[in-house]
Amino acid sequence: MDINVKTGTIKDFFNSARETARQIDQGVKLTPKHTIWVDTDDMISLLKPNRTKLITYLRGKKNILLNQLSTDLERSSRSIKQDLKILSKYNLIQILDEKQIGKVIQPTFGARKIEIRSTI
Repeated sequence: MDINVKTGTIKDFFNSARETARQIDQGVKLTPKHTIWVDTDDMISLLKPNRTKLITYLRGKKNILLNQLSTDLERSSRSIKQDLKILSKYNLIQILDEKQIGKVIQPTFGARKIEIRSTI
């Protein structure tokens, strides 16, 4: 199952939910879907080259330390933290604070493809 990231309003979200409910009522066999609705400004932010590179890097990983992430991507911890903040906002990652080893990043999307769509 892919993850779809879409821009839209609350109205768009509820229209999508109503359409799914209508299909269920009609007995249509539905395939599982995972859609994340994001604010337009956040969508633009997700598409920045460093963030898409980060998402690609995290794909398929289970856990990675913040320091290792910074080293592997050759970026400062501060800039990585800014990118992780937006990914965390939409539950694409979890950030755990482990006292012994520091911050651990857990991607929630596994190896699934993330499809980003925007309608203007």
